[in-house]
Amino acid sequence: MKKKYLIVIADYYKDISDGLLKSALKIIPKSSRVKIIRVPGVFEIPITISKNMKKYDAFIALGCVIKGQTPHFNFISQASTNAIMDLSIINKKPIGNGIITCLNMSQAKVRKEKGAEATKAVISILSQK
Repeated sequence: MKKKYLIVIADYYKDISDGLLKSALKIIPKSSRVKIIRVPGVFEIPITISKNMKKYDAFIALGCVIKGQTPHFNFISQASTNAIMDLSIINKKPIGNGIITCLNMSQAKVRKEKGAEATKAVISILSQK
């Protein structure tokens, strides 16, 4: 049976997000159905997944948060991570967290393959019996 995946990707750092997406798409089985929804930032990812929870078998959250001069980085990173985990557990559906949190742009650029890691985790959960 074909699995349906929803990838929700935050475009705040578009070049980084595009790299995460490219690496994720390499891993998803070819027989699967995939929809991609783009949102402005990682804070919008959990609500977008929540609104689509009944339509898909699995979800992949992709985006990037880079630390700035204020505590905003900590709040956004923690809130999005907690919301994604809660959604996954409550709905008993896998959500791969491919939101990278970096101290600077150089770290983000070398972590673009993390989309593939989040996708592998989702596929692993889907294959459990």
